[in-house]
Amino acid sequence: MPEPTDYRMDHYRSPVPATLQGGTIVGPEEAHALWVSGQAAFIDVMPQPPKPANLPAGTIWRDKPRISIPGAIWVPNVGYGAIADVTEAYFRDALDAATQGNADHPIVLFCLEDCWMSWNAARRALEWGYTSVYWFPEGTDGWGLWDYPLERVKPRDGQPQTQ
Repeated sequence: MPEPTDYRMDHYRSPVPATLQGGTIVGPEEAHALWVSGQAAFIDVMPQPPKPANLPAGTIWRDKPRISIPGAIWVPNVGYGAIADVTEAYFRDALDAATQGNADHPIVLFCLEDCWMSWNAARRALEWGYTSVYWFPEGTDGWGLWDYPLERVKPRDGQPQTQ
């Protein structure tokens, strides 16, 4: 699949390109080495469905748990092709916090295998001036296949859809 010239806007769970201009592609072993080194911030961009607005009174809603790479910061819904200003601010704030304001700090962006959300998010980070962007296209699926540790994570505070 060739690298597109713009963000992916639909069919997010489909084959992804093998490249990301300006970024570095990593597989599970390289991602694990970055994780073990503690030198990179891991950013999980798996989307999270919102609580339905029309649930009957008294209905208990439980968000689907997200199992991710230990220590990863989960910033849901930032990998869509077009994002609202409030979602952009949420993502920018998360990246700024993860890198302590250092645009050269390594960041690893991921989701699931064959998920365009992580490609879009990595491209966005590059456009914002981050210089050490690692895209991990196999995401937690590939991580788990190598029997690397996984843990339940919660979304980063300030998620726009929960405001």
